[in-house]
Amino acid sequence: MSLSLVQSILLDDDLSLFESIANKLVDKGYSISLDALPKNLTTSLLQQINELADENFKRVGIGRAKDHVINDAIRTNEVCWITGNTQASGAWIKWAGSLQNYLNKHFFLGLFSFESHFPHYGKGDFYKLHKDAFKGEDNRVLSVVVYLNQDWSLEDGGELIIYPEQDFDSGMIAGNKITVIPHVGTIVLFLSGEFLHEVLPALRGRYAIARWFRLNTSIANNIDPPS
Repeated sequence: MSLSLVQSILLDDDLSLFESIANKLVDKGYSISLDALPKNLTTSLLQQINELADENFKRVGIGRAKDHVINDAIRTNEVCWITGNTQASGAWIKWAGSLQNYLNKHFFLGLFSFESHFPHYGKGDFYKLHKDAFKGEDNRVLSVVVYLNQDWSLEDGGELIIYPEQDFDSGMIAGNKITVIPHVGTIVLFLSGEFLHEVLPALRGRYAIARWFRLNTSIANNIDPPS
């Protein structure tokens, strides 16, 4: 089989996945796809996770700029920011960029830029109920999570819980919740400002990629300043 044919097949697989994601986002505002990340990309990212030294991961807080604080009552995990300086992270950025382009082309979402990191939850780590879009700022519009944990089961904890029904003003939860087991290859997307969610305490080391697509809120089509 020629290389061009292999590339065409991979592209068709990606397009089918992107179409499924887009349709779910339009219908429900969120999308969950099991074992969906391309296998070669998954393998590369797993290898990079295994090679990352502990010092690459830093504690993170809540809020941003002058409001940023470390609060162990709300969030205890650590992250390593993705810069694209490795083959695996570069491939991830390219793949996620293709998803961004698809969503922009078909749904005119205006996704302009993005940021990614590897979040690591050690034993007992958690992230309490929150939204990904900061209060008073609406440029972070679409959240993406890809899980990188092999042989993960419900007994290992660390589930992502999404609450699709809520009182947007009070933050009160109503109705059913969606539980996502963070097994390798699972891809989750949801509208950043519309879904309360949390990460339950992990009972062993738990890894993922978290990514946010943002709108351009600057003028003259200039990129937003770093945040």
